[in-house]
Amino acid sequence: MTEPGRSARAGVPERPALDGIEDTWARRWQDDGTYAFDRSKARADVYSIDTPPPTVSGELHMGHVFSYTHTDTVARFQRMRGRTVFYPMGWDDNGLPTERRVQNVYGVRCDPTLPYDPQWQPPAAPVDDAARKNPTPISRRNFVELCGTLTVVDEQAFEALWRRLGLSVDWSLTYTTIGRAARMASQRAFLRNLARGEAYQAEAPTLWDVGFATAVAQAELEDRERPGAYHRLRFAGPGGREVLIDTTRPELLPACVALVCHPDDERYADLVGAVVRTPVFGVAVPVRAHPLADPAKGTGVAMVCTFGDLTDVTWWRELALDTRVVIGRDGRLLPEPPAGVPAGPYATLAGQTVAGARRAVVGLLADAGDLVGEPRPIVHPVKFYEKGDRPLEIVSTRQWYLRNGGRDAGLRAELLARGGELHWVPGHMRSRYEHWVGGLTGDWLVSRQRFFGVPVPVWYRLDDTGEPDLTHPLTPDESALPVDPSGEPPPGYDESLRGLPGGFVGDPDVLDTWATSSLTPQIVGGWETDPDLFGRVFPMDLRPQGQEIIRTWLFATVARAHLEHGVLPWRDAVLSGWILDPDRKKMAKSKGNVVTPMALLEQYGSDAVRYWAASGRPGMDLAFDPAQIRVGRRLATKLLNASRFALGLGAADALRAPATQPLDTAMLAELSGVVAAATSAFDAYDHTAALQATESFFWRFCDDYIELVKERAYGTGPGADSARAALATALSVQLRLFAPVLPFVTEEVWSWWRYGSVHRAPWPTTYEVDRAIGSAADAGLLRLASDALGQVRRAKSERKLSMKAEVPLAEALGPADLLDRLTLVADDVRAAGRIGRLDLLPGRTPELVIACAV
Repeated sequence: MTEPGRSARAGVPERPALDGIEDTWARRWQDDGTYAFDRSKARADVYSIDTPPPTVSGELHMGHVFSYTHTDTVARFQRMRGRTVFYPMGWDDNGLPTERRVQNVYGVRCDPTLPYDPQWQPPAAPVDDAARKNPTPISRRNFVELCGTLTVVDEQAFEALWRRLGLSVDWSLTYTTIGRAARMASQRAFLRNLARGEAYQAEAPTLWDVGFATAVAQAELEDRERPGAYHRLRFAGPGGREVLIDTTRPELLPACVALVCHPDDERYADLVGAVVRTPVFGVAVPVRAHPLADPAKGTGVAMVCTFGDLTDVTWWRELALDTRVVIGRDGRLLPEPPAGVPAGPYATLAGQTVAGARRAVVGLLADAGDLVGEPRPIVHPVKFYEKGDRPLEIVSTRQWYLRNGGRDAGLRAELLARGGELHWVPGHMRSRYEHWVGGLTGDWLVSRQRFFGVPVPVWYRLDDTGEPDLTHPLTPDESALPVDPSGEPPPGYDESLRGLPGGFVGDPDVLDTWATSSLTPQIVGGWETDPDLFGRVFPMDLRPQGQEIIRTWLFATVARAHLEHGVLPWRDAVLSGWILDPDRKKMAKSKGNVVTPMALLEQYGSDAVRYWAASGRPGMDLAFDPAQIRVGRRLATKLLNASRFALGLGAADALRAPATQPLDTAMLAELSGVVAAATSAFDAYDHTAALQATESFFWRFCDDYIELVKERAYGTGPGADSARAALATALSVQLRLFAPVLPFVTEEVWSWWRYGSVHRAPWPTTYEVDRAIGSAADAGLLRLASDALGQVRRAKSERKLSMKAEVPLAEALGPADLLDRLTLVADDVRAAGRIGRLDLLPGRTPELVIACAV
């Protein structure tokens, strides 16, 4: 590895260009270890970032470029401030998205009953639609191996794009959420949760995705508007009274366990405590009162079924109702009716899909005369798993849960307090955290009925009849982690006893992917495996992430760190906004309006794309705008050319020399203010404000200052020396101010005349700039000179003259004190404007006016 500070200066090329610099510098940075983390530094000198691991089951899009560029500007700024930056990259490769991608790419499905086939080879990918519709069954182990193979390919493509974008991560710190370190940390944390009573099993109503055949957690839900219909059903009340209810799910009639009305609804007060009978099935169910019943919805009385929605679960639990489950894990009605429901009418429903059962029940109701009127079409929100394409059902299953405050007021208060300790950027995002934590209705369901994930690290003894003892799970020693209970025996058992009476079985489930991703600080920081590293990076400084996963990744990480370590996992959380399409709609794969970045990076250059990304502040939405990317390209090109021009004047040899002329000191005084503004903005995670301050000054520096001093800089003597010294300081400072946003072009220019990497150079300070000012400075002189020169240029333009046209005479009118100050820069204005004679006429106008005789 080459010491970054020793690389030689390249010299100014004759024809500098942006094309190709990404490949050149990406290789150089890797070879030189420019962004390597120095683990010898004390914690106070470390800045650690909990980088989001992108899901490697698809393509990166402009939303990724947007948010990851923001984080990279922070890393580069902190590195230049003298911190050693712990900036890892992770790949989130376990879980449902990867499984679905493997199924689609290879046309396979996992069948855990099949034995492992070490000779099996996957088909050539991608397969055709016929193979996808009729997938080949393979063993769990073969399926998991295939998932691992495909994720490696995807990760290589992702890494190539991140390197092209110029992310300054330390690639030696890369991790995956299915890798050994992740499995060890995830299983260790789970076992400790179990030992402390924070993890537990329960048989309970569970949100179930039929398509993926797995349980789903509350944090993974989303509402989608779907068409439906209200059906009015007639229940038989006491004394022949009719009780009408409206429902969108008549197929759940055999699962009805009660009717519920509001306690204050006088229409049904006399029915509370009575019994009514369901239509078609004639099952007696009680009428109960509960405050969640809405008198204004439908008829004011609701049918409680086990289970139609989450409100049904609440009523069932709080009113201690019976359980009549009719929908199975496959999304079909169970073959046998629940206890107490007559088999005759149920027989037409058995084995039907939900939609088929709905049609059948409606027919039965119509035949019985208990369907009142016609169904009334509606559009209403329906619960979906965020990655699924079928409405969720609620089935009764046994699952693993992790306490998160949903049923523990004390823990909820502690986690809310943690949210108050965290520094949120922008600050209003804290309310989303508090709203989520305050609205939790249950603990975190962390088990999943899938295959490519971190296995739940427990086994169960089988009694003499072969039934598992679920209340006393067998657990491994932490030193044995990671383990796979589906392929390894528990301590004290031999594999030959698997599945036999008196033997054991492994828990077949895996942990929710968030149960692993919520431990990213621990995984990458070497928790329990590298105590020295962990002590230097944890708790971390920064968590950058999307606002939509506050409820999942951010909250879950806070909860895990609180339970295990008693601290916040990081000090600051910076939240990204959305990327919008030109019609101001959020970009999303489901909408088909996403833009992938590689073609843009190749067309405009990485710095131009990063410039667009940096134009959006944390938490603020940004429209995708190719015109803004073109502005970034123009800026990078100007930086290249202006630097070449300044260095061609001899600026490289004048670095650290004092500037003595009024215009030069004025420019540097203004630059000192820009340094202060940009530093303050970066400290506040406002990269946009830092860029705006720097870019605004840069264009004035190019368009005005360089034009004003170039004639003087070409000459000799104190005036020329001052100009070159000012140019050198200004160029050095501006390259470093731009470096976090435009890493490639700044590194390219830096290499022409400075040693080492600009990204290892110290961040500029006002002291550094002020030290280069050799005499008292009037910061407003540059703007005054720019104003005067601008008026001369405008006069030439109005007369359609070349900017190089001579002006024999110009008169400067204005207040006397203003013209006295103009006198200090008059020679530079005359030279830049090609003015033969400049007369100063004080007291003629209230402001500066340059009258040109051309």
